Amino acid sequence: MITPKNVIDLLKKDDEKTIRKLYDENKKGFLIFANRYHLDAEDVLDIYQDAVIALIENAKKGKIDDLQSSVSTYLFGIGKFMVFQKLKKEKKTFSKDDFSNLEYVDEGYNEDENNIQVILLQHAFNKLGDQCRKVLQLFYYEEKNLDEIQKILEYSNKDVLKSQKSRCLKQLKDLTKEN
Repeated sequence: MITPKNVIDLLKKDDEKTIRKLYDENKKGFLIFANRYHLDAEDVLDIYQDAVIALIENAKKGKIDDLQSSVSTYLFGIGKFMVFQKLKKEKKTFSKDDFSNLEYVDEGYNEDENNIQVILLQHAFNKLGDQCRKVLQLFYYEEKNLDEIQKILEYSNKDVLKSQKSRCLKQLKDLTKEN
Protein backbone atom coordinates (compact mmCIF):
# COMPACT_ATOMS: atom_id res chain seq x y z
CA MET A 1 0.00 0.00 0.00
CA ILE A 2 1.31 3.45 -0.91
CA THR A 3 1.26 5.78 2.08
CA PRO A 4 2.35 9.42 2.42
CA LYS A 5 5.43 8.10 4.23
CA ASN A 6 6.35 5.91 1.22
CA VAL A 7 5.91 8.83 -1.15
CA ILE A 8 8.01 11.11 1.08
CA ASP A 9 10.77 8.50 1.25
CA LEU A 10 10.77 8.20 -2.54
CA LEU A 11 10.85 12.00 -2.93
CA LYS A 12 13.90 12.10 -0.65
CA LYS A 13 15.63 9.71 -3.06
CA ASP A 14 14.69 11.84 -6.11
CA ASP A 15 12.69 8.92 -7.48
CA GLU A 16 11.84 10.24 -10.93
CA LYS A 17 8.80 7.98 -11.39
CA THR A 18 7.25 9.17 -8.11
CA ILE A 19 7.97 12.82 -8.85
CA ARG A 20 6.51 12.54 -12.36
CA LYS A 21 3.41 10.72 -11.07
CA LEU A 22 2.83 13.28 -8.29
CA TYR A 23 3.38 16.12 -10.75
CA ASP A 24 1.00 14.72 -13.36
CA GLU A 25 -1.75 13.67 -10.93
CA ASN A 26 -2.01 17.10 -9.31
CA LYS A 27 -1.27 19.45 -12.21
CA LYS A 28 -4.77 19.67 -13.73
CA GLY A 29 -6.49 20.22 -10.38
CA PHE A 30 -4.02 22.90 -9.36
CA LEU A 31 -4.31 24.72 -12.69
CA ILE A 32 -8.11 24.71 -12.43
CA PHE A 33 -7.88 26.05 -8.87
CA ALA A 34 -5.31 28.76 -9.69
CA ASN A 35 -7.01 29.97 -12.87
CA ARG A 36 -9.82 31.51 -10.86
CA TYR A 37 -7.34 34.17 -9.72
CA HIS A 38 -6.82 35.40 -13.29
CA LEU A 39 -3.06 34.97 -13.35
CA ASP A 40 -1.23 34.36 -16.61
CA ALA A 41 -1.19 30.69 -17.55
CA GLU A 42 2.61 30.81 -17.62
CA ASP A 43 2.71 32.24 -14.07
CA VAL A 44 0.34 29.55 -12.81
CA LEU A 45 2.49 26.83 -14.32
CA ASP A 46 5.63 28.41 -12.82
CA ILE A 47 3.96 28.52 -9.41
CA TYR A 48 2.94 24.87 -9.70
CA GLN A 49 6.45 23.84 -10.65
CA ASP A 50 7.91 25.89 -7.78
CA ALA A 51 5.45 24.24 -5.39
CA VAL A 52 6.55 20.77 -6.54
CA ILE A 53 10.20 21.76 -6.09
CA ALA A 54 9.46 23.13 -2.61
CA LEU A 55 7.68 19.87 -1.74
CA ILE A 56 10.69 17.82 -2.82
CA GLU A 57 13.10 20.10 -0.94
CA ASN A 58 10.99 19.91 2.21
CA ALA A 59 10.94 16.11 1.94
CA LYS A 60 14.73 15.99 1.58
CA LYS A 61 15.18 18.28 4.60
CA GLY A 62 12.91 16.05 6.70
CA LYS A 63 10.38 18.85 7.22
CA ILE A 64 7.41 16.69 6.26
CA ASP A 65 8.43 13.38 7.82
CA ASP A 66 5.44 13.58 10.19
CA LEU A 67 2.97 14.88 7.60
CA GLN A 68 -0.61 14.38 8.84
CA SER A 69 -2.29 15.08 5.50
CA SER A 70 -1.89 13.62 2.05
CA VAL A 71 1.12 14.73 0.02
CA SER A 72 -1.31 16.22 -2.53
CA THR A 73 -2.99 18.35 0.14
CA TYR A 74 0.40 19.58 1.28
CA LEU A 75 1.40 20.36 -2.32
CA PHE A 76 -1.82 22.34 -2.87
CA GLY A 77 -1.18 24.20 0.40
CA ILE A 78 2.24 25.28 -0.81
CA GLY A 79 0.84 26.24 -4.21
CA LYS A 80 -2.05 28.19 -2.75
CA PHE A 81 0.33 30.10 -0.50
CA MET A 82 2.49 30.92 -3.54
CA VAL A 83 -0.54 32.08 -5.55
CA PHE A 84 -1.53 34.48 -2.77
CA GLN A 85 2.06 35.72 -2.49
CA LYS A 86 2.05 36.43 -6.25
CA LEU A 87 -1.30 38.24 -6.03
CA LYS A 88 -0.09 40.31 -3.11
CA LYS A 89 3.11 41.21 -4.97
CA GLU A 90 1.02 42.31 -7.96
CA LYS A 91 -1.34 44.13 -5.57
CA LYS A 92 -4.33 42.21 -6.87
CA THR A 93 -7.25 41.96 -4.49
CA PHE A 94 -8.76 38.88 -2.91
CA SER A 95 -12.41 38.27 -2.27
CA LYS A 96 -13.70 37.49 1.19
CA ASP A 97 -14.42 33.95 -0.02
CA ASP A 98 -10.74 33.44 -0.82
CA PHE A 99 -9.91 33.94 2.85
CA SER A 100 -12.63 31.63 4.11
CA ASN A 101 -11.19 28.84 1.95
CA LEU A 102 -7.65 29.27 3.24
CA GLU A 103 -8.21 26.58 5.82
CA TYR A 104 -7.46 24.21 2.92
CA VAL A 105 -3.82 24.92 3.79
CA ASP A 106 -3.20 21.97 6.05
CA GLU A 107 -1.64 22.30 9.50
CA GLY A 108 0.85 19.73 8.24
CA TYR A 109 2.32 22.47 6.10
CA ASN A 110 5.18 23.35 8.41
CA GLU A 111 7.88 24.75 6.17
CA ASP A 112 8.92 27.15 8.90
CA GLU A 113 7.60 29.04 11.91
CA ASN A 114 6.28 31.88 9.72
CA ASN A 115 4.00 29.53 7.79
CA ILE A 116 2.53 28.17 11.01
CA GLN A 117 1.85 31.73 12.11
CA VAL A 118 0.21 32.48 8.77
CA ILE A 119 -2.08 29.47 9.15
CA LEU A 120 -3.02 30.51 12.71
CA LEU A 121 -3.69 34.02 11.49
CA GLN A 122 -5.88 32.72 8.66
CA HIS A 123 -7.96 30.64 11.05
CA ALA A 124 -8.31 33.58 13.45
CA PHE A 125 -9.24 35.89 10.56
CA ASN A 126 -12.04 33.50 9.57
CA LYS A 127 -13.47 33.72 13.11
CA LEU A 128 -13.84 37.50 12.98
CA GLY A 129 -17.19 39.10 12.26
CA ASP A 130 -18.00 40.32 8.75
CA GLN A 131 -17.34 43.99 9.48
CA CYS A 132 -13.95 43.32 11.05
CA ARG A 133 -12.92 41.10 8.15
CA LYS A 134 -13.96 43.82 5.69
CA VAL A 135 -12.05 46.57 7.52
CA LEU A 136 -8.86 44.52 7.93
CA GLN A 137 -9.01 43.11 4.41
CA LEU A 138 -9.39 46.58 2.89
CA PHE A 139 -6.63 48.07 5.03
CA TYR A 140 -3.99 45.32 5.05
CA TYR A 141 -4.60 43.27 1.91
CA GLU A 142 -5.99 45.85 -0.48
CA GLU A 143 -3.84 48.58 1.09
CA LYS A 144 -6.62 51.16 1.12
CA ASN A 145 -6.19 54.21 3.32
CA LEU A 146 -8.69 55.10 6.03
CA ASP A 147 -10.41 57.76 3.88
CA GLU A 148 -11.07 55.20 1.14
CA ILE A 149 -12.33 52.61 3.63
CA GLN A 150 -14.58 55.21 5.27
CA LYS A 151 -16.25 55.85 1.90
CA ILE A 152 -16.46 52.17 0.91
CA LEU A 153 -17.94 51.00 4.22
CA GLU A 154 -19.91 54.23 4.79
CA TYR A 155 -18.53 55.09 8.24
CA SER A 156 -19.78 58.38 9.69
CA ASN A 157 -16.26 59.63 10.38
CA LYS A 158 -12.66 58.51 10.32
CA ASP A 159 -12.30 58.35 14.13
CA VAL A 160 -15.08 55.76 14.34
CA LEU A 161 -13.31 53.73 11.65
CA LYS A 162 -9.94 54.02 13.45
CA SER A 163 -11.53 52.72 16.64
CA GLN A 164 -13.20 49.87 14.75
CA LYS A 165 -9.91 48.91 13.05
CA SER A 166 -8.11 49.00 16.39
CA ARG A 167 -10.75 46.77 18.05
CA CYS A 168 -10.69 44.35 15.13
CA LEU A 169 -6.91 44.11 15.21
CA LYS A 170 -6.97 43.46 18.96
CA GLN A 171 -9.65 40.81 18.48
CA LEU A 172 -7.57 39.18 15.73
CA LYS A 173 -4.50 39.13 17.98
CA ASP A 174 -6.52 37.62 20.84
CA LEU A 175 -7.96 34.94 18.55
CA THR A 176 -4.48 34.14 17.26
CA LYS A 177 -3.23 33.63 20.83
CA GLU A 178 -6.10 31.22 21.54
CA ASN A 179 -4.91 28.85 18.80
